[in-house]
Amino acid sequence: MDNTNLSNNQALIIGTIEDEFRLNHEIYGEKFFTCTVAVPRLSGANDNIRVMVSERLVMDGSYSIGDLVEITGQFRSYNSFENGENRLVLTVFAKDIAHLEETDNRNPNVLYLNGFICKEPVYRATPLGREITDLLLAVNRSYNKSDYIPIIAWGRNARFAKMLKVGDNVKIYGRIQSRTYQKRVGEDEVITKTAYEVSINRIELASKDEETQNADEPIENTTEDFNDEII
Repeated sequence: MDNTNLSNNQALIIGTIEDEFRLNHEIYGEKFFTCTVAVPRLSGANDNIRVMVSERLVMDGSYSIGDLVEITGQFRSYNSFENGENRLVLTVFAKDIAHLEETDNRNPNVLYLNGFICKEPVYRATPLGREITDLLLAVNRSYNKSDYIPIIAWGRNARFAKMLKVGDNVKIYGRIQSRTYQKRVGEDEVITKTAYEVSINRIELASKDEETQNADEPIENTTEDFNDEII
């Protein structure tokens, strides 16, 4: 991914489609589907990333389970009311999707965010002494919307991140990762759930000029933009 002329939210993932496209919702006659894409890590494990895609991008029906694809878009959040409670759902909103014949040397999981710290950082250390800082980043969208993205920093990034204040404007370069955990829902029932977060490779404070530039960025009032923004 070219780091020049980026918007404040840009994601690129390369991986394999793991399940069928499922209808998520329909807005103004346009249908949006979700699926899971398995994105490889260097360790050999996968991050199973939820993707949302418009029917316009997949209407030819040429995408199937097992296909290797490249997806570019944005990492977004929305609230979903499920099983009597609200939960934050994180997904890659696809701007483009394309088949790949084979993997190449590119990083298959790249994310850039420019946003604002909206919750006090939480710093902690593992039993083995590894330093971690948890952040919550608000990334502005047009039409007065924001995406709220959980961020995790390690090591020296954690030491830098723990000093941040609510309202600080930061740029983050990293990757989307998934992790499974078990949640008890009854005396005898435990369910497995998946959480998503951004693991930081690099974090830095944005300059005042960059902050102003993002705030003043013009918004084209097109049908495509409007449909994207109400997801």
